[in-house]
Amino acid sequence: MTHKPREIVTTVALGLPAVLGAGVFAGFAPAASLAGWWVLPALAISALAALCSAFSTADQSRAYPDIGGGYGYVRAQLGVWPARMTASAHLLGRAAMAAAVALMFGAYLVPDRPVVGALALVVTTTLLGAAGFRFTAGVSALVSVVVLGVLALVVASSFSIAPVPSVGEAGTVNELVGVAGLMFMAFTGFERITAPHRGERPHSPAVLKIAIPVLIGLSFAVFLAVGAGVLRQLGSARLALSPAPLRDALVAADAAALVPLVQIAAAVAGVAALHFVLVSAHRTLTGLAEDGDLPTRLKPAVLSLAVAGASALAVVLMPLGLALGVAACGTLFYYAFTNASARVLLQNDRTWPMRTACLGLGLSVLLAMSLPVPAMLISIAGLGVGTGLIGLSASVRTSLRGKREASPQRTPQGL
Repeated sequence: MTHKPREIVTTVALGLPAVLGAGVFAGFAPAASLAGWWVLPALAISALAALCSAFSTADQSRAYPDIGGGYGYVRAQLGVWPARMTASAHLLGRAAMAAAVALMFGAYLVPDRPVVGALALVVTTTLLGAAGFRFTAGVSALVSVVVLGVLALVVASSFSIAPVPSVGEAGTVNELVGVAGLMFMAFTGFERITAPHRGERPHSPAVLKIAIPVLIGLSFAVFLAVGAGVLRQLGSARLALSPAPLRDALVAADAAALVPLVQIAAAVAGVAALHFVLVSAHRTLTGLAEDGDLPTRLKPAVLSLAVAGASALAVVLMPLGLALGVAACGTLFYYAFTNASARVLLQNDRTWPMRTACLGLGLSVLLAMSLPVPAMLISIAGLGVGTGLIGLSASVRTSLRGKREASPQRTPQGL
C-alpha cells in the first residue's frame, strides 16, 4: 500500500506522452471552425467517452492478459468478423492519427514545407522503434514535464495580455457533438496504460482505478486551459485558420520569444505520440497475422514497414484537419466494438460496472456519426475495404491450406 501513490504517479506519467500530441497542439483549429467557443464544453463529452472506453480496455486487458489490444478482445468475446472490423477501424484510425501527429510536427517545425517535415518524422520515429527505443517511465516523465511546462507558458502568455478585438466568430452550437467526436482523438493515448504491450508488467486494478480518472482528468484540464487560452488570444475566427495555434497565440500575445520552446515541445510530443501510434498499429497487425487473418510468415520488420508506409501515404493524401477527423472517426468505431465486447465480460472480470461499457458504446457511435461528413464517409469506406481485404486474405490462406492438405502425398520412386 505504501507504494501505491508512487505507482499511480508513474502510471499517469507513462500515459501522458501518448495523450499530449496532435490534439492539444493542432486540434483546436478545426474544432473552432466548427463550434467556436463551444469546443470547451465539448471537451467534457470527449473526456466522458474516453473515460468509459478506458475502463473497458482496462477490464478486458485484465481478463485477457495475453491478448494485446481491442482486436484480440473483440475476437475473444464477439467473434471473427467483428474482430476484423475492429482491426480495420483501428488501423485506419492509427494511420490517420499518425498523419495528424506528423503534420502537426511539420506545421510547427517546418512551416514552409510541413509535409516534408511530417514524412521526416515518420521515418525517424520508425527507425527509433526498429532500433529498440522505448518510452520508459523515466523518459515518459521527462517528456511530460517538458510538454506541460511549455503548455503552461502558452496559457499564461495568452491570458497576460488583452487580445486584439476579433472580427466575427466561427462555429455554432449545432456542431457541439461533432466537435466532441473530433476532440475525442486527443484522449486516446490512454491505452498506453490500460492495455500494456507484451512483455510489459500490467498495472494492478487498484492502481488503474485511480490512475485512469487522474490521466483523463489531467488531460481534460490541460486541454481546457490551452483551448481557453488560444481562443481568448486569437478568437475563434482566427484560430480556425491557424495551422499552428499555440505558436500563433504566442505571437499575438507579444511573446514570440517563446516560440522556439513551443517548437521543442511540439517535436518532443510528436515523437512520443507517433511512437505510441505506430507501436499500437503494429500490435494489431501482429495479432491479425498470429490469428491467420494475414500471412503468418510476415516478419516484424515487414509489419513495421507496412505501418510506416500507410502513415506516409496518409500524410501525403490528407490535410491536417481531414486527418484529425478520420483519426477520430476510425478510433470511435474501434472503441464502439471494444465497448460492445466489454459489455459481455463476466462479473468476476470487472473492475467497473457494465453501465460504463454501455455508455461508452453509445457515446462512441453518437460521436462518430456526428463528425464532418467527409471524414465519416472516408472512415466508413475504409472500414468496409479494410474488413473485406482482411477477410479475403484469411479466405485465400484457408483455401491454400485446404488444397495442400487434400493433395496426395508423394512417395520416392522404387519404394
